[in-house]
Amino acid sequence: MAVGTSARRGAAMLATALRIVGMVIVAVLVLHIVLTLLDANPANGLTEFVSDVAGRLTLGLDDLFLPDEPKLRVTLNYGVAAAVWWLITAVAVRLVRRIA
Repeated sequence: MAVGTSARRGAAMLATALRIVGMVIVAVLVLHIVLTLLDANPANGLTEFVSDVAGRLTLGLDDLFLPDEPKLRVTLNYGVAAAVWWLITAVAVRLVRRIA
């Protein structure tokens, strides 16, 4: 097995790991939006956990838009954060694959 082949395999594995991590982050943000829109019990353990994790992943965008309606606020801010994470993931995966 050549060194180049090993490097390509390693890069492919790294790209796959980056894609999985990025999509999990996007999924958490979208799940928070869905739970908010469906009026999930905010005192429920799962809802608290998702809200806490999503709040840490917003990249500071959780107050980008400030409409009066709380559901719209969550949808816009966390939706933008999810889109940014998706874009970051796509770019990072493409760069890793291109380098290899």
